[in-house]
Amino acid sequence: MRILVTGTAGFIGFHVARRLLREGHAVTGVDGMTPYYDVTLKQARHAMLRAFGQFTCHEFMLEDMQAMERTFAQCRPELVIHLAAQAGVRHSIESPGGYISANIVGTYNVMEQVRQHRPRHFMLASTSSVYGANTDVPFVESQRCDHPLSLYAATKKATEELAHSYSHIWQVPVTAFRFFTVYGPWGRPDMALFRFTANTLAGKPIDVYNNGRMERDFTYIDDLVEAICLLCEKPPRGPGEPDPGASPVAPYRVINIGNSQPVSLMAFIEAIEKALGRPCIRNYMPMQPGDVIRTWADCTALRDLTGFCPATSVQDGVDAFVAWYRAYYGPAA
Repeated sequence: MRILVTGTAGFIGFHVARRLLREGHAVTGVDGMTPYYDVTLKQARHAMLRAFGQFTCHEFMLEDMQAMERTFAQCRPELVIHLAAQAGVRHSIESPGGYISANIVGTYNVMEQVRQHRPRHFMLASTSSVYGANTDVPFVESQRCDHPLSLYAATKKATEELAHSYSHIWQVPVTAFRFFTVYGPWGRPDMALFRFTANTLAGKPIDVYNNGRMERDFTYIDDLVEAICLLCEKPPRGPGEPDPGASPVAPYRVINIGNSQPVSLMAFIEAIEKALGRPCIRNYMPMQPGDVIRTWADCTALRDLTGFCPATSVQDGVDAFVAWYRAYYGPAA
């Protein structure tokens, strides 16, 4: 297929694009190469994708509607996977304007082109953060998500609602993924695994928030990519589908992608220590604004649709990340 993927220099977008290219698809990538974290890491990811002859790369911001129009016209995508976004819960408190611009305006620009070019399936990334203040676990797609705890979560929930309206009015098949704490090789430097690994190897302390009393449904990147690729061939057909995230009025669904197994932050740190072969120096901190105590995905809908559920253990996933980190940053790591 001809597939357009946004965010191909990002952590998840890179892995998705590489998997699709390995399967023989023609992939057009879009990325703004923003300096939210080390741009050289993004450039290295794009360099790996450029090794595939069927990869075409465009570097511009999603807010650039004219560039988006040209790219869609050139690509004529049969499938669109929208993964680009301004990420990070804490950063959304410090710099909210960038989230409104990239996540809402940028997503609107993508959806306008989807409306005009009519790919067979539009897929977009959302987040477990939309569950916000919900305390009933595991999180199920049918739960109300009316109380986001961060601006990041609010913008991602807004994109879900925008996509639903487009799906309803123009009958565009839409799948919105809710990701749960994705980690693995080529991960983002602002994420806990990357920071904890880098600090521990440098002999620096790690900040452990809420005194370590948190749990996350850590999802290994290869499992996430597998789920996305299986869902590519499962566009929603319309009202009446049985899964809990399906719309009653549109060919639209939301779907959780998680490991369905929350892990305590302290157990996660212990896995890092085992992989590194040295202890982490813990600096215990209070809870941060916008954060949640626990995430836990119910992935029954994913399993029913695809026959697949993520299952990589945290230790295996952390081991793979540490091996990549040491290979990428050299002997000093």
